[in-house]
Amino acid sequence: MADRVLVIGSGGREHALAWKLAQSPHVKQVFVAPGNAGTADNGKISNSAVLVSNHTIVTQFCKDHNIGLVLVGQEALLAAGIVDDLRAAGVRCFGPSAKAAQLESNTSFAKAFLDRHGIPTARWKAFTNAQEACSTDFPARVVRARGPAARKEVTIAASKEEACRAVQEIMQDRTFGDMVVIEELLQGEELSCLCFTDGVTVASMPPAQAHKRLLDGDQGPNTGGMGAYCPVPQVQQPSLSL
Repeated sequence: MADRVLVIGSGGREHALAWKLAQSPHVKQVFVAPGNAGTADNGKISNSAVLVSNHTIVTQFCKDHNIGLVLVGQEALLAAGIVDDLRAAGVRCFGPSAKAAQLESNTSFAKAFLDRHGIPTARWKAFTNAQEACSTDFPARVVRARGPAARKEVTIAASKEEACRAVQEIMQDRTFGDMVVIEELLQGEELSCLCFTDGVTVASMPPAQAHKRLLDGDQGPNTGGMGAYCPVPQVQQPSLSL
């Protein structure tokens, strides 16, 4: 593990990463850029004002401060290729390349990938025309904008009219881009199963369940996440037999 680590992002995820990294005896200092109130002057952890959108500046910051490892949590920067640029400059960086990050940042790319490899997914269609998008005949609809800035812009529409309003906001007003993905709504429990991989070995994390609707009773608009818990009772934990 590196003596000095840079965590890029400003949310709770980056706060948790910095908090855990600071517990390692191998880490002397953790910078978080831009960070938040929870990562400001907290023991080994401190915020940095380095301009993370400029990859050249970030690279120079890493070299000037002897950063041994960079962890990138912000999706838009991953999609913009910050990992590719840092690695090309000789800076060790944990995170997917811009090409791999499309699985998270580009909804239509991810859905096409799932179909191409036979991975089950809800029926879907991508549209660049609002009128065509409003004619989708799925009985229940999930309207998703495309792109990293719109990752959390998801509307679960109870009617065709509500879906059309979401499409108009995304496409005609260009609030979140110029393409929309309409999905069939699948009912049931939703779990996140994440893994670490180096391209050869896969190490899975325990499944977790996030709650994204704003209000109690699974009501209201979608958010980036109102909370998550793990382990989840819906998944049976493996037992060891001797």
